[in-house]
Amino acid sequence: MDWTLRAGQLSDVESVLRLWATAKAQPSRTDDVESLGMLIEHDPSALIVAEDGRSIVGSVIAGWDGWRGSVYRLVVAPSHRRLGLGNRLLREAEDRLSAQGGVRLQAIVVETEPKAMGFWQASGWEQQVHRVRFVKG
Repeated sequence: MDWTLRAGQLSDVESVLRLWATAKAQPSRTDDVESLGMLIEHDPSALIVAEDGRSIVGSVIAGWDGWRGSVYRLVVAPSHRRLGLGNRLLREAEDRLSAQGGVRLQAIVVETEPKAMGFWQASGWEQQVHRVRFVKG
Protein backbone atom coordinates (compact mmCIF):
# COMPACT_ATOMS: atom_id res chain seq x y z
CA MET A 1 0.00 0.00 0.00
CA ASP A 2 1.10 3.54 -0.61
CA TRP A 3 0.44 6.10 2.07
CA THR A 4 1.76 9.60 2.43
CA LEU A 5 3.40 10.31 5.76
CA ARG A 6 3.86 13.90 6.83
CA ALA A 7 3.93 16.18 9.84
CA GLY A 8 0.47 16.86 11.19
CA GLN A 9 -0.80 20.42 10.96
CA LEU A 10 -3.31 22.43 12.94
CA SER A 11 -5.83 21.84 10.16
CA ASP A 12 -5.53 18.06 10.79
CA VAL A 13 -6.41 18.13 14.49
CA GLU A 14 -10.11 17.35 14.18
CA SER A 15 -9.43 14.54 11.67
CA VAL A 16 -6.84 13.01 13.99
CA LEU A 17 -9.23 13.15 16.93
CA ARG A 18 -11.90 11.43 14.78
CA LEU A 19 -9.37 8.76 13.79
CA TRP A 20 -8.58 8.08 17.45
CA ALA A 21 -12.29 7.79 18.26
CA THR A 22 -13.04 5.56 15.24
CA ALA A 23 -10.07 3.33 16.07
CA LYS A 24 -11.26 3.12 19.68
CA ALA A 25 -7.89 4.25 21.00
CA GLN A 26 -8.12 4.51 24.75
CA PRO A 27 -9.05 8.14 25.40
CA SER A 28 -6.89 10.42 27.47
CA ARG A 29 -7.52 13.83 28.95
CA THR A 30 -5.44 15.44 26.19
CA ASP A 31 -7.59 14.15 23.34
CA ASP A 32 -8.89 17.58 22.44
CA VAL A 33 -8.30 20.34 19.92
CA GLU A 34 -6.48 22.59 22.38
CA SER A 35 -3.98 19.96 23.59
CA LEU A 36 -3.17 18.64 20.12
CA GLY A 37 -2.81 22.21 18.89
CA MET A 38 -0.34 22.97 21.69
CA LEU A 39 1.69 19.90 20.73
CA ILE A 40 1.93 21.04 17.11
CA GLU A 41 2.83 24.60 18.10
CA HIS A 42 5.49 23.34 20.54
CA ASP A 43 7.02 20.79 18.14
CA PRO A 44 5.65 21.04 14.58
CA SER A 45 7.06 17.66 13.56
CA ALA A 46 5.99 15.62 16.62
CA LEU A 47 2.63 14.53 15.18
CA ILE A 48 3.08 12.29 12.17
CA VAL A 49 0.01 11.45 10.11
CA ALA A 50 -0.59 8.94 7.34
CA GLU A 51 -2.90 9.84 4.49
CA ASP A 52 -4.63 7.59 2.01
CA GLY A 53 -5.81 10.03 -0.61
CA ARG A 54 -7.29 12.86 1.41
CA SER A 55 -8.17 10.91 4.57
CA ILE A 56 -5.98 10.56 7.63
CA VAL A 57 -5.74 6.83 8.33
CA GLY A 58 -2.91 6.72 10.87
CA SER A 59 -1.02 8.77 13.40
CA VAL A 60 1.85 8.62 15.82
CA ILE A 61 3.39 11.17 18.15
CA ALA A 62 7.20 11.14 18.34
CA GLY A 63 8.22 13.37 21.23
CA TRP A 64 11.80 14.34 22.02
CA ASP A 65 12.63 15.97 25.32
CA GLY A 66 16.39 16.19 24.80
CA TRP A 67 16.99 13.09 26.92
CA ARG A 68 14.72 10.37 25.62
CA GLY A 69 12.38 9.83 22.73
CA SER A 70 8.79 8.86 23.41
CA VAL A 71 6.25 7.29 21.09
CA TYR A 72 2.58 7.93 21.79
CA ARG A 73 -0.76 7.44 20.09
CA LEU A 74 0.30 5.00 17.37
CA VAL A 75 -3.15 4.57 15.84
CA VAL A 76 -4.24 3.02 12.55
CA ALA A 77 -7.77 3.17 11.17
CA PRO A 78 -9.50 -0.21 11.44
CA SER A 79 -9.85 -0.29 7.63
CA HIS A 80 -6.07 0.00 7.22
CA ARG A 81 -4.81 -2.45 9.84
CA ARG A 82 -2.60 -5.45 9.07
CA LEU A 83 -1.27 -3.79 5.92
CA GLY A 84 2.05 -2.55 7.31
CA LEU A 85 0.98 1.00 8.12
CA GLY A 86 1.62 0.66 11.85
CA ASN A 87 5.18 -0.51 11.16
CA ARG A 88 5.72 2.31 8.70
CA LEU A 89 4.52 4.90 11.22
CA LEU A 90 6.75 3.40 13.90
CA ARG A 91 9.80 3.51 11.61
CA GLU A 92 9.04 7.13 10.76
CA ALA A 93 8.82 7.98 14.47
CA GLU A 94 12.09 6.15 15.15
CA ASP A 95 13.82 7.94 12.27
CA ARG A 96 12.57 11.33 13.47
CA LEU A 97 13.74 10.71 17.03
CA SER A 98 17.11 9.33 15.91
CA ALA A 99 17.67 12.40 13.72
CA GLN A 100 17.19 14.54 16.83
CA GLY A 101 19.80 12.54 18.75
CA GLY A 102 17.56 9.99 20.44
CA VAL A 103 19.26 6.74 21.35
CA ARG A 104 16.86 5.77 24.14
CA LEU A 105 13.26 5.41 23.04
CA GLN A 106 10.17 4.45 24.97
CA ALA A 107 6.58 3.76 24.04
CA ILE A 108 3.49 3.90 26.19
CA VAL A 109 1.18 0.99 25.38
CA VAL A 110 -2.16 0.07 26.94
CA GLU A 111 -1.43 -3.34 28.44
CA THR A 112 -5.09 -4.41 28.38
CA GLU A 113 -5.36 -3.91 24.60
CA PRO A 114 -4.40 -7.27 23.03
CA LYS A 115 -4.02 -5.89 19.48
CA ALA A 116 -1.71 -3.13 20.68
CA MET A 117 0.32 -5.54 22.81
CA GLY A 118 0.60 -7.98 19.89
CA PHE A 119 1.83 -5.21 17.59
CA TRP A 120 4.48 -4.05 20.06
CA GLN A 121 5.60 -7.57 20.94
CA ALA A 122 6.22 -8.20 17.23
CA SER A 123 7.85 -4.80 16.64
CA GLY A 124 11.36 -5.65 17.78
CA TRP A 125 11.00 -3.38 20.79
CA GLU A 126 11.65 -4.90 24.21
CA GLN A 127 8.95 -4.91 26.86
CA GLN A 128 10.49 -3.41 29.95
CA VAL A 129 9.96 -5.24 33.20
CA HIS A 130 10.68 -4.28 36.78
CA ARG A 131 9.73 -0.64 36.18
CA VAL A 132 6.55 1.07 37.15
CA ARG A 133 5.20 4.19 35.56
CA PHE A 134 3.69 6.88 37.75
CA VAL A 135 1.43 9.53 36.26
CA LYS A 136 -0.39 12.66 37.33
CA GLY A 137 -3.28 14.18 35.45
